[in-house]
Amino acid sequence: MKKLLVKWNEISLVKRIIIGIIIGIVLALTVPNYVSGISILGSLFVGALKAVAPVLVLFLVMHAIAAHKSGKKTNMKSILGLYAIGTLLAGIVAVLASFMFPVTLTLVTGVEDLSPPEGIVEVIETLLFNIVANPIDAIINANYLGILTWAIVLGLALKHASQQTKDMLGSYSDAITKVVQWVINLAPIGIMGLVFDAIVTSGLSALVEYGRLILILVGCMLLIALVVNPLIVYIYTRKNPYPLVFMVLRESGITAFFTRSSAANIPVNMKLCEKLGLDEDTYAVSIPLGATINMAGAAVTISVLTLATVNTLGIEVDFMTALMLSVVAAVSAAGASGVAGGSLLLIPLACSLFGVPNDIAMQVVGVGFIIGVVQDSCETALNSSSDVLFTATAEQAKERVEGKAVTVNS
Repeated sequence: MKKLLVKWNEISLVKRIIIGIIIGIVLALTVPNYVSGISILGSLFVGALKAVAPVLVLFLVMHAIAAHKSGKKTNMKSILGLYAIGTLLAGIVAVLASFMFPVTLTLVTGVEDLSPPEGIVEVIETLLFNIVANPIDAIINANYLGILTWAIVLGLALKHASQQTKDMLGSYSDAITKVVQWVINLAPIGIMGLVFDAIVTSGLSALVEYGRLILILVGCMLLIALVVNPLIVYIYTRKNPYPLVFMVLRESGITAFFTRSSAANIPVNMKLCEKLGLDEDTYAVSIPLGATINMAGAAVTISVLTLATVNTLGIEVDFMTALMLSVVAAVSAAGASGVAGGSLLLIPLACSLFGVPNDIAMQVVGVGFIIGVVQDSCETALNSSSDVLFTATAEQAKERVEGKAVTVNS
């Protein structure tokens, strides 16, 4: 048994995940009633990731700030710029696609209990209050803006602490990172359970009616992941972007697709950044921050479903107003929670731009939940993988600039 486990662990994680996906599909299609307990494996895996992620972020960021040497530069400004550009372009792509391939909806009911934000001011207020949240509440509720704020403040306060204290923080950080590795090694089993549960509970029949809408959403996200983001990377780095793009999609996007939670994927992204040899001072902050504000997939969802609603109601929209929607979608997406379904509750906010009544907008949210098995999975995969992509891009761009400076000086 021990030899079998050793051989299993020698296989690359991606291959093991693919094996888990195949087993999950086969079991769901052949014996769903006899192995129903398999679905709990997926819930346990996602729960473990969500449990370890807040503690990981707190100690990793706190240690990175406390141990940071004065004069050493990070790439946070560049990364924040990349996050903003990527999210805005995603909204624009979604608007263009919705004009080129307009879709209408068959509206549903049953989402009256949900409470979407009433305006962009409320979204911004929520973000600000998340920043000043009680640290214990922030950890319990996986409020990453609050966790980041406290980690940075405590890290700054500990900058002048003794080396022994900093070493202790480093030991805690290393220990939690080790726990993360153990959890990530369970990904094949967890994803097998997630695939099984998705097929058994949702099936594929519910998606047929909304096939055209799903094609538009997924098509936009694929275009962003395989064309727009690589173009951004090339402009910044002047290197072939696709080796990096395919790596982050393979090693971050796959797990994000099945967990459907940017927050749960933080440990996976941290591990990938370490594998890429990126600066820990930078990715310790950029990855959890990206899980909160880097939401290209959410911008696509908000824009496409809003314009589908407008088309359904027969409202005439000029192109400039639709472009304004892409800006609102980008800003709103940055306020979407890093958990499954977060972007859907921002659709009523965007619909209000066109005078769509809230009761109709909430029916559109219901449509979003119906197609969520595909929409939210693809959205999270795009959001989370691009956190690593843009973090690595900023570092490569910095190296390119520094390399040019060395050449000029020599």
